Amino acid sequence: MRSQPNAGVNKTLLSGVIGASLILFGSFGTGWLASVSPLNRDPFFIMLRTESSGVILCVILLALGCWLLFRSWWRLGQKLRDWGEGSLKIVRRAVWLWSIPMFVALPIMSRDAFAYLGQGRLVVAGQDPYVDGISSLNNWFQLGTDTMWAQDGTPYGPLFLSIEYLVAKLVGGSTDAAILAFRAIAFIGVLLCLHFVPKLAELHGVSGAKATWMTVANPLFLVNFVASAHNDALMTGLSVWAVYLACKRHGFWAIVVLAASIGVKPITLVLLPFIGLLWAGPEAKWPRRILYWVYSGLIFLALMTFVGWLNGYWFGWLDVMLHYTGSGFSIFAPLGLMTVAMTSIFHSFGLESTGVLPTISTIGRLLGVGVAMVLMFRGKYSHLVQRMAIAYSAIVVLSPVIQPWYLLWLLPFFAVTGLRDDWQMLWLHLTTIFFLAYQAADQIFVWQFLQESLVPRVQMISWGTSIACAVYLVFFDRKTKSIVPDLLSSTNWLTKEKKA
Repeated sequence: MRSQPNAGVNKTLLSGVIGASLILFGSFGTGWLASVSPLNRDPFFIMLRTESSGVILCVILLALGCWLLFRSWWRLGQKLRDWGEGSLKIVRRAVWLWSIPMFVALPIMSRDAFAYLGQGRLVVAGQDPYVDGISSLNNWFQLGTDTMWAQDGTPYGPLFLSIEYLVAKLVGGSTDAAILAFRAIAFIGVLLCLHFVPKLAELHGVSGAKATWMTVANPLFLVNFVASAHNDALMTGLSVWAVYLACKRHGFWAIVVLAASIGVKPITLVLLPFIGLLWAGPEAKWPRRILYWVYSGLIFLALMTFVGWLNGYWFGWLDVMLHYTGSGFSIFAPLGLMTVAMTSIFHSFGLESTGVLPTISTIGRLLGVGVAMVLMFRGKYSHLVQRMAIAYSAIVVLSPVIQPWYLLWLLPFFAVTGLRDDWQMLWLHLTTIFFLAYQAADQIFVWQFLQESLVPRVQMISWGTSIACAVYLVFFDRKTKSIVPDLLSSTNWLTKEKKA
């Protein structure tokens, strides 16, 4: 008999829809709105956003929604664990069903989309977003932009500036319409991943359905790339498409698509030399590889010069990329922890610590580039995409700032080359659990007149809800409590220690 990969799956898909719907309802009281938004004058939103009880209710709904969606993702993986015929279709259906409620949610976990509108307004005003901060515009704060963007040049590429310009021209000053537009643009990236992740996985002998489940159906992927409307979704989708084209030896078009990805966020420039190696082919010797690096570089340079000439910003994106340091550090980033430790040591000796972060950031950047350089020259052709993923990871991880969605840049490339069902899959699960809990409690919108008394309380409530849900799913839920022990028992170095 043929296996039925959809046996019992509809209930799991429905539970995911309920989880995504709870996220939607939770966003009504905790999501970001510009002060000029008409929704702020709606009685329903006033009730949820100006009363402590309404905010607390929405915080709980948001957290519960994240964990119900996470449980649905886990259960879907269990029910499709053989990854047989029809599994990919089910995973794709899950992505669509779980995305729809979040598509109309208020922005949660980030308000970068408001900065996108501000940068588009800069272009409309004839200013240079690589030089001018958003604070040079009238009403920039009322239109929802975070103050961290006030003076900084944009870290985005020239293609995304053109997209921001078109959105700003289209919606005018309507922030709500702009959010929907940027979310639709981000969803294009989700669809690109949904299409090309399984194709790229199959080229590496990995189940396309499993790779898609690990990445695109992942709740962390959906909340960041749909609900938060991060432009990283478009960048990631284009980069996966480019690597697929390179693996199929369509080198010219791979460079064109990668240039578009770099035109959204320049970080994917690190993929360019690996695209050149893929284009050169498995039998290529070093003279041919170097020649294809030259081809790749010249095509990329010509494309970016043309785009720079069209919009008049030329290579302003490159200057920002080389000098952009971000803001502060992340406490969960390795170099962020090192910064905290070194700063404490300097203070204990009464020394000035202002140079600690820039120094550590520079060292990390150099180390990341060094790792990428080694991986460009060492390793088998058959492992080239995996080498590229590790090089990409080195650039990201060896930075003082790691945002949760940065990890989603990397995940597709590790998924398509195969994550084993041992500590590797366990690492994916635990990372998703941690960042889902972190983001559910981070960047919660609370009106200023409620902040002093309410913000610490709702963050504690969110963390408490997340910890309780995670503990229940890992240790007590009769359907999911076997997942972590099974992965631990499959980890060879752990089982060897037990036998010893």
